[in-house]
Amino acid sequence: MRKLIIAPLKYDKLLPTENWLNLDELATVHVTSEQPDHPVESAFLAGGVGWRAASKGTQTIRLVFDETQHINRIWLMFEEAENARTQEFVLRWSAGGGQTFHEIVRQQWNFGPDSARETENYKAELSKVTVLELIIVPDNRDGEAKASLARFCLA
Repeated sequence: MRKLIIAPLKYDKLLPTENWLNLDELATVHVTSEQPDHPVESAFLAGGVGWRAASKGTQTIRLVFDETQHINRIWLMFEEAENARTQEFVLRWSAGGGQTFHEIVRQQWNFGPDSARETENYKAELSKVTVLELIIVPDNRDGEAKASLARFCLA
């Protein structure tokens, strides 16, 4: 048997190659809460520490675009090494400035000792997007967990 010891990959290297939108220049982010050492903008930056909510319960991250956008890929990475829990998120979009929303996906999964990372990679054909919203329910049993997001990319 042959064996090769390899270096662990940083999560940025797990990110698929894509022409990601520069959200710094294209949108304003609204967030329900954030920890000072894990601000929401760090979830959108390569090498950022990711976002963490300051309070428990359902949290929202909303991107409000300056001009309408065409979005064909949404890439999310969630990491949780501290609390075993069932998390749910809803991703939805609006072409009407947030007056009405269309659900893209609703998903839930379990974080645990063997599953500390969840990556989602969605192909989409969304036109004239004015608002993109991510709603996170960090623990569907109303536990003490706080929502977090390691990475959020759009193309």
